[in-house]
Amino acid sequence: MLTEDEARDAIIVALDCGVDEALDLADRLSGRARWVKVGMTLFYAEGPKIVSAMRERGLNVFLDLKLHDIPFQVRGAARSASLTGADILSIHGLGSSAMVSQARAGVEEAARETGRPRTRLVAISVLTSMDQDALGEVGIDHPIRDEVTRLARLSVNAGSDGIVCSPQEAAEMRLLLGPDALIVTPGVRPIGTDVADQKRIATPRAAMDAGASKVVIGRPITQAEDPLRSFEEVVEELM
Repeated sequence: MLTEDEARDAIIVALDCGVDEALDLADRLSGRARWVKVGMTLFYAEGPKIVSAMRERGLNVFLDLKLHDIPFQVRGAARSASLTGADILSIHGLGSSAMVSQARAGVEEAARETGRPRTRLVAISVLTSMDQDALGEVGIDHPIRDEVTRLARLSVNAGSDGIVCSPQEAAEMRLLLGPDALIVTPGVRPIGTDVADQKRIATPRAAMDAGASKVVIGRPITQAEDPLRSFEEVVEELM
């Protein structure tokens, strides 16, 4: 069980929506929530100013851009993303150890330039919308857990602070990566909510009990009739 402070810090509310809705949600959650996720839909529409807008409301930002390109480009992109003020940035573990190490170099460069704490990196392992059949479609025939383990080792050894995985792999990842690793779990659905397009899911409590550092929850909060009440219900579930 978590304290109330720990529970609020564990929840990342995913703002996968347009800017007006995102700002409205941020205003309603400000002072209660600690973290929001800005993903590609919102960031590509609004650019760095959306991160600043969230920071101005007292919210920490997980910038979920899933960077995946040649190492040179990812170094520059990671530096630019870090300069927005993002607290956590996602990259793809499939990009290779060279790409991950250059992402680390990019966020370290930004930290030196700004004097702010370094943006932490988390590497995407296997998307929570994918099951074994989907993994096979892209030519990976071994079990999902083996692929998550492989990418976790590669990424953390190359400079990532942790990984993004489903709650179903969180316990193994905690054992593998140790107590200080940042393990972020999407695919989290409070009891009684629609699973939508997620395949490998768990409740917030189950994800945290398994070893997750943070749980990402979007539509069950943001599309609820009362988003703040839904957020507070998750806080209560974690305590």
